[in-house]
Amino acid sequence: MDIVFLVARILFAAIFLASAFGHFANQKQMAEYAKAMGAPAPGLAVPVTGLMILVGGLMIVLGIWGDLGALLLVAFLLPTTFIMHAFWKMDAEQDPQMAQLEQISFMKNLSLTGGALAFFWLFVEYGKDLPLTITGPLF
Repeated sequence: MDIVFLVARILFAAIFLASAFGHFANQKQMAEYAKAMGAPAPGLAVPVTGLMILVGGLMIVLGIWGDLGALLLVAFLLPTTFIMHAFWKMDAEQDPQMAQLEQISFMKNLSLTGGALAFFWLFVEYGKDLPLTITGPLF
């Protein structure tokens, strides 16, 4: 059963690791999109958030202070969800597909936030006993 926990961590973190790659590989385009969505300091925010999700995802996968890694993901997800996927601000009559896409992304991010909080709790409560990790919890 130890492998199940490792596979869960890998599957959960995969979206963040892939997204981190996009933050760095498409930094200019992502910054333009972030600016259009009203994100503050998009030229700085894109690489900083890319680093946050890269480090957070790797910490969860490797089991190195997984609690801190989960908090990094929560710190990324909460503002990103409400700034970048504010579907309620969109004119659904003008562009219903975009409004629906943003609503789906909003709900996906809320679910990922819940998953990150669950991993945080697991690492804090059971960190020293969790299988296939490199360190115990930081907190």
